[in-house]
Amino acid sequence: MFSHSHRPTRTAALAGVAALGILLAGCSASPSDAPAPDDAASASDDSGAGHAKIEGAVEAPEPPLHLVSIDAGGSVSLLDLLDGAETELDPVRAPEAVTTDGRYAFVADDQGVDIVDSGAWTWDHVDHFHYYRATPALPGSVAGSGVATVATGMLSTAGGTGVFFPESGEAVLLDNAALSQGEIRETLRLEVAPHDGIIAPLGTGALVSEAGAGGDVARLRAVDAEGSEVDAIACADASGTITTRLALVVGCADGAVLATSSEGATELTQVPYPEGAAPAATEFSARKGRPTVAGLGDGSGVWLLDTRERSWRWIAMPERPAAATAVDDESEHLVTLTSDGRVHVFDGSGAEVAATDPLVSDADHGGRASLTVDAQRAYVNDPATGAVHEIDYADGARVARTLEPGTAADFVVETGR
Repeated sequence: MFSHSHRPTRTAALAGVAALGILLAGCSASPSDAPAPDDAASASDDSGAGHAKIEGAVEAPEPPLHLVSIDAGGSVSLLDLLDGAETELDPVRAPEAVTTDGRYAFVADDQGVDIVDSGAWTWDHVDHFHYYRATPALPGSVAGSGVATVATGMLSTAGGTGVFFPESGEAVLLDNAALSQGEIRETLRLEVAPHDGIIAPLGTGALVSEAGAGGDVARLRAVDAEGSEVDAIACADASGTITTRLALVVGCADGAVLATSSEGATELTQVPYPEGAAPAATEFSARKGRPTVAGLGDGSGVWLLDTRERSWRWIAMPERPAAATAVDDESEHLVTLTSDGRVHVFDGSGAEVAATDPLVSDADHGGRASLTVDAQRAYVNDPATGAVHEIDYADGARVARTLEPGTAADFVVETGR
């Protein structure tokens, strides 16, 4: 047995959170997540496959939101944010980095990646959503050298997931359909020059970074399902990637590359920074799938990249946040975590509208404190205490709950999105 469930000893006030979903029979639409018509131009061609019915899963009436908590030694537990039930899983490798696509947690150290399937996810059909629950599982591992960069797509049951190992230069693309059935199947494993690189899913293939003579990334190559190059574009110092409904984003020294693939046709577009811009963004974060993403670099502030308008906007701040993520809701909320452990909320004009008291110890060091947002809440973990704070960013940055998972949340990701 790899898991068992129990109720947490700490009783949480769950009645308000149960209202996170909208209860509908069959197809569900979330007003806060509903896209504009432009969003139909998805970066993925997967929207028609397996509509509604998923073998081995039960359709849920609302998003089955969970927190996956992993401590420094690799112990793992799942906390159901709707009913408070907690599930313990078998341990994984001691993490150096943890990434999620909204279903899986990809736990990396310098020898490979372990995969945790939370059994909770959302299928985004652009104009409506389906929500699913399945039995949590540990499908297995992907071997490689160096702490991997993991790049995910829009859907956990279709398309692919990219895993790039910097020390060995192995660029691996995993089949998400197989992964959803508990099988780790590599559809690509390319060997390139070792570097801090990226492989990100694009259509049936991938976008892969290529190092120049000095070892720095010089360009991005789009490859097909067999690994053959179909297109390429310059991208100096490529760093940071995220997928929105409209495009795959990769950060470059002079802007970003937006990549799309539709009916076998690949398009790579450069979106340059404005002249005299702040330092480039090297990491990106946003509410899953939303067109506007937040970018962090070395500058004192946050970049906002609108993948619909293909434009940048700089939000100046007194310091560089430790983390920042774009909600991209009607109020254009931007949420940040600063080095003093406070969570700040900004509106679309860049004006600060709310902030918490200090919640996180040593937020700017160690790389373990993380910030994630969904349609109504933000979550930030405090590795010093193992707790996770749930924040209503639209209600004056109110701390709605302080959650104490059975496994200390040295690393945490939210799934079911």
